[in-house]
Amino acid sequence: MAKAALVLMAAGIGSRFGGGIKQLEPVGPNGEIIMDYSIHDAIKAGFDKIVFIIRKDIEADFKEIIGSRIEKVCAENNVETAYAFQSTDKVPQGFSAPAARTKPWGTGQAVLMCKGIVNEPFAVINADDYYGKEAFVKLYDFLTGESKGGTDYCMAGFILKNTLSENGGVTRGVCLVDDKGYLTDIVETSDIIKVGDNCESNGKPIDINSAVSMNMWGFTPEFIELLEEGFIKFLKGVDENDLKAEYLIPIYMGELIKSGKVSVKVLPTNDKWFGVTYKEDKPFVVNSFKQLISDGVYDADLYSDL
Repeated sequence: MAKAALVLMAAGIGSRFGGGIKQLEPVGPNGEIIMDYSIHDAIKAGFDKIVFIIRKDIEADFKEIIGSRIEKVCAENNVETAYAFQSTDKVPQGFSAPAARTKPWGTGQAVLMCKGIVNEPFAVINADDYYGKEAFVKLYDFLTGESKGGTDYCMAGFILKNTLSENGGVTRGVCLVDDKGYLTDIVETSDIIKVGDNCESNGKPIDINSAVSMNMWGFTPEFIELLEEGFIKFLKGVDENDLKAEYLIPIYMGELIKSGKVSVKVLPTNDKWFGVTYKEDKPFVVNSFKQLISDGVYDADLYSDL
C-alpha cells in the first residue's frame, strides 16, 4: 500500500474545557479517548504513520495516557509513530514571540512543526474531534491515488447540521464548492448555533446543509514549504501587542485558493462529527461511542480488528 501519514493536532490548551486537557479525556468503555478512534480508523484506511503534535508541558501526561499505548499498537501493525512539538517561540528566523504570549500560534504553526518529520502525503485532524470512518478512507484514497501531487490537496466536507454542539456556539469553516467539487472559498464563521430547523451566526442565517471544514485536510509534503512562506507573511502583519493572533489553516487555505496557487477537492462525508468543545459535551460523546459499539461500528476491544 502507498505511504501516507496522519497528523493529529493535540497542542490546544483547552481553555473552554475548564482547564483540563480535553484531548486526554476518556470517552470509550475501556478508557479510550477520541483520538484512539481516529487512529484506529486511519490505520484501517491504510495510513502507516501517526504524528502527534503536542506541547512539551503535556508530554508526560500525553505519553502516559495515550502515547506509549498507541506506540505499542502501531508497532504491532507496522505503523510508525513520531512527535512534533508546538511552542510560542518556534518562529522563523528574524522573528520573536512577545514575552507575554502564552498561546500557540494556531493550526498553521502546528503543522509547520512537522517539517523534517513528515515527508509523505499526509492528513491533518484535530485530536479532540471524531470524524467517522468514511472520511479517512476518502482522504487516504485521494492522497495515494487521485492526487496529482504538488499543490493538489483535499478536504473532508462535513454537513453543517452534523457538526453542531448542543452546549454552545461553534466555529466552522463554511465552504463554497464549484460544480466540479473543488473548494472556491472558505469563510471562518464563529458562534454558529442551531435555531429551530436552521442555523445562524451572530444573528445571520446560515444554511444548515452547508458544507463545512472540520480541519480534516489532505496535503502533499510540499505544503509544509507553503506553510512556512505563509507564516512569515502572517507574522509581518501581526501587531507586537497582539498576544492572541493565530495562523489558521482554513484562513490561509482561503488565501491560497483565491490566488490560484492550490486546488482543494472537497470529499463529501455524511458521518456525524462530534467532539468535546465544552465540558458539557462529554456525556453526549460517551453515549455516542456506546451507540457506535452497540451498532457494530466498533468492537468494544477497539484495536482487536486491525
